[in-house]
Amino acid sequence: MHGIQTSGNCIRNISCDERAGVAPDEIADPRPFAEVMRQWTTLHPEFAFLPRKFKIAVTGATEDRAATNWHDVGLRLLFNAAGELGFRVTVGGGMGRTPMTGKILREFLPWQHIMNYIEAVVRVYNRYGRRDNKYKARIKILVKAEGQRYIDDVEIEFREIVDNDGGPHTISQVELDRVTASFVPPELVGRKAVDLAEIGSQLDGYAQATPMFGRWLQRNVAVHKDPSMRIVTLSFKRLHQAPGDASADQLELVAQLVDRFSAGEARVTHTQNIVLPWVRVEDLFDLWQSARDAGLASANVHLLTDMIACPGGDFCALANARSIPVAEAITQRYQDLDELDDIGEIDLHISGCINSCGHHHSGHIGILGVDKDGKEWYQVTIGGTDGSGRGESARPGKVVGPSFSASEVPDVIEALISTYLQNRRPLEARAERFIETLQRIGHEPFKNAANEARAAAETV
Repeated sequence: MHGIQTSGNCIRNISCDERAGVAPDEIADPRPFAEVMRQWTTLHPEFAFLPRKFKIAVTGATEDRAATNWHDVGLRLLFNAAGELGFRVTVGGGMGRTPMTGKILREFLPWQHIMNYIEAVVRVYNRYGRRDNKYKARIKILVKAEGQRYIDDVEIEFREIVDNDGGPHTISQVELDRVTASFVPPELVGRKAVDLAEIGSQLDGYAQATPMFGRWLQRNVAVHKDPSMRIVTLSFKRLHQAPGDASADQLELVAQLVDRFSAGEARVTHTQNIVLPWVRVEDLFDLWQSARDAGLASANVHLLTDMIACPGGDFCALANARSIPVAEAITQRYQDLDELDDIGEIDLHISGCINSCGHHHSGHIGILGVDKDGKEWYQVTIGGTDGSGRGESARPGKVVGPSFSASEVPDVIEALISTYLQNRRPLEARAERFIETLQRIGHEPFKNAANEARAAAETV
């Protein structure tokens, strides 16, 4: 990641999965491909003045934690029937005032040609994208407006690049190997062989003796491709702290934890938490104790209070409404971890304006700040997903009704949760998640509950 081209109408930083290179569901490490493309796109003279900003995301895992379908270009590594590695390419995703998910342009593209193909995608966009209206300048508008014509033009341009120009940006194995050499597992100082069965038994004992540690193991610790290691998420979501905020003291403490427990490496997630990708199994209890003492051991990852929120009107000049007080009010209401565990996994996202920096479109529950006659109001959407997996495909949520005042929002959220709890069904090993119940029974019961909550608040 770098600051070059920040805020320009150009290809921005290329993002990937926070578990890249360590996830057991990974087909191939996306980081070398992202870095090759970063070097190519940085200060690219042809794409320095596009119609609008341009974002690329790449994932190598079966679970799409990079939310690739919500990007201008989304790339997913996969193998074809012949066992060859390549990319599925989607184009035209984006949020903002016209949320759209990407359209598949290629089900399979050999990895060697990914930069040639992206050049074709961006070149056609640069040629035909609108520059007269910034609200209609993103590539998603062009893809929707032109449909098959856009796809055909990209394929023609790609063939021109490969056949007539000789594919100047074809990635060689030598080049990929050169960049891949920068992404190697760290040498864990003092590493010793351990009996994983014995360590597992010890952790079970700690979890039984200390239930909070057991919750943390379940919520904040994920499996690693190395059986002797784990991926740990430090949650920054707690009462009286805005989602995404971190104090200088907290960052100092995180740096100490990272040096001690994760080989000096930490990763920031799009859910506004920090991941430690190189934690040894035998260090988990010590890490939890240290994180707890630092106030960073909230066992709420993927639960209701692990929300995404933009800075909103408290800090952003573009915002129509504040996000932080709404996030605080919801967090205040749902402090009981037993209740949160019973509600289960649910994505709550808050944006202070239509620019969607809080990703409200992709939240199972989304909250959008709007301006009505100079006052702050909030639209609530349900049913959105980022397509990260768990049987979900990326799609925007639907508005449940007229906008609500800030004081009504917590009651509306509670009404939506209550409707879910009343209607969910048990499955074989677990209960239905919020999004599964919503998909089964439809939006109407939730809309009715939200509007009843408003009526009750107005009566009071």
